[in-house]
Amino acid sequence: MTTIDDLLAGARVPTSPRDGFDVGAALRRLASDAAAATPNPDMLRAAQAAQRLSVVSRWILNKPDAAEHVDRLAQEPDAVTEDQLDVDGALVFACLLYLTEHRESAQFWWQLAAGAGHRAAAYCLHLHHLALGETREARHWLHEVTHDVLDSEAPDDAFLSCLETVALYVRKNGSSLTSAPTGGLEMEVDRLAALMTGSCIIVRRPDRQLAHQLHDFTRR
Repeated sequence: MTTIDDLLAGARVPTSPRDGFDVGAALRRLASDAAAATPNPDMLRAAQAAQRLSVVSRWILNKPDAAEHVDRLAQEPDAVTEDQLDVDGALVFACLLYLTEHRESAQFWWQLAAGAGHRAAAYCLHLHHLALGETREARHWLHEVTHDVLDSEAPDDAFLSCLETVALYVRKNGSSLTSAPTGGLEMEVDRLAALMTGSCIIVRRPDRQLAHQLHDFTRR
C-alpha cells in the first residue's frame, strides 16, 4: 500500500542538474522573456498620463479656494448656462469625482468646464483620454489647451510646461497640498451617486453638504 511518505518521496524536486542542461541558453531565454514583458510605449504613456492626472486632480482639490467654488456651484440653479456656471467649481468637482472612481461623471463635469473655456479642465481631459488610450480625443483636448478658445488669447508657452512641471515635481517629491480625498468626502460623493435615477449615469451637481465636507478637508 502506498504511504504518505512514498508520495512525498516521489514529489521531491531533483536537485542534481539534468543531463544536457544548457545554462547559457536558459539565461538567454529568461532575458528574452523579461524583454517581452516590458510595457509597450502606448501602455507606458497611458500609465504615466493616469498618474499625472491623479496628481493634478489632487493639487486642484487641495487649493485653498476649492471649497468656495464648489459651494457656489452647489447654489446655482439647475438651468444654469455656461456663461453663469462657476467653471472653477465644475473643475474641482470633476477632480473629486475622478479621485473617487466616478470617471464618467468626472469627464462630464470636465467637459462642462472646458466648454466654458477652462484650460486646466481641457488639460485634465487630455490626460484622461490619453490614459484610456484614446489618442484622437487626447489630441483634441490638447489643442484646446494650447490654442485659442472662445475668442480668448492663446496661453503663453509656459502654461502647459507649468502644469507638467507641477505634476512631475509632486509625483517625485510628494506634497502636503496634494492629499487624496478623505473617507468623509468619498461618502458624500457616493451619497450623491446613489441619487442617480433611470438611465442617468452622471453624478448630480454637488450640494451644500458636500461643499461643507470639502471646507473641512481643505482646512485640515
